Amino acid sequence: MLSDTEISFLKELVEAPSPSGFEAPAQRVIKAVLEPLADELRVDVMGNLMAHLAGQGGPRVMLAGHCDEIGFMVQYITDDGFIYFGAIGGVDPHLSPGQRVDIHTSGGVIKGIIGKKAIHLIETKDRETVIKLKDQYIDIGCSSRKEVEKLLKIGDPITFSVGLQRLQNGRLTSRALDDKMGAFIVGQVFAELKKEPDLAAELVCVSTVQEEVGLRGGTTSGYGVNPDLAIVVEVTHATDTPDVDAKGIGRVEVGRGPVLARGANINPVLFDLLVETAEKEGIPIQIIGVPRATGTDANTLQLTRGGVATALLGIPLRYMHTPVELLAEEDLKAAIKLLTATVRRMKPGQSFLPL
Repeated sequence: MLSDTEISFLKELVEAPSPSGFEAPAQRVIKAVLEPLADELRVDVMGNLMAHLAGQGGPRVMLAGHCDEIGFMVQYITDDGFIYFGAIGGVDPHLSPGQRVDIHTSGGVIKGIIGKKAIHLIETKDRETVIKLKDQYIDIGCSSRKEVEKLLKIGDPITFSVGLQRLQNGRLTSRALDDKMGAFIVGQVFAELKKEPDLAAELVCVSTVQEEVGLRGGTTSGYGVNPDLAIVVEVTHATDTPDVDAKGIGRVEVGRGPVLARGANINPVLFDLLVETAEKEGIPIQIIGVPRATGTDANTLQLTRGGVATALLGIPLRYMHTPVELLAEEDLKAAIKLLTATVRRMKPGQSFLPL
């Protein structure tokens, strides 16, 4: 189980609104935790947050988790005060009707709901039809465009109005665990390694931005950091629910440990080091095969400059890109332990060349 301090940090982070392009509230939460620990902390023009520990001549290691989340954006206001919106990232239009939302404005949060026609008024033949996102609207209780425009602006970001909750058996649920839990893990590893008096590796922990709209922050931060190796911490699809076919992904179970990807996107030497470390430390892990690019910041980091030795550490997640994403606290703890132990083992002159 996470400690009270850890759960408080994670809760504050996932509940800070940060749709892609609007990550500053989440980055401020991370900055408050890492700035007192870092030898150097900086933010680039994209909004990536980078915390640095100098090390003692070892390889430059980049640990990355993205802090942006899916969401919506105000695009149009009708004359009678209803708000039409667009998606930021991969939002499932099945999910949004009937949901409560927060519109994040310069004056604070405006509460709203995504309207849904009562089932009594829907023709029988249309009851199973998905309402296109462009046809969905938000009701904030106003009756005119003029009234709405006093409260918010075109382009204001929107999130689902839910936060972190503990369920049974150490399970957590929230919106935006993808991938704020990755930024959380990276921050916890940084805090652990700060205590290491003889850390050889030079460590740069990065909370990246705009992953959900094209791996954009990973691209720019990777170029700026120029690491020798990079480990990306992400969510991965759990396949332990009745409606998911494991054959296309692999056997991935919540609570059975973090997941290491294996394939073209992954440096084999770094992969072996993570597996060996897990065995040595008694940390449970799961392995999946990914034949092509992973669709994460690991993809763009591998291709930075002349190439970077890259690995991908995933946390099993149920119900990805919904307001009720679910994961296990013990998987977070195991990931923190594995990454901390792996970085501790890195030495000056260590090679990650595959031949």
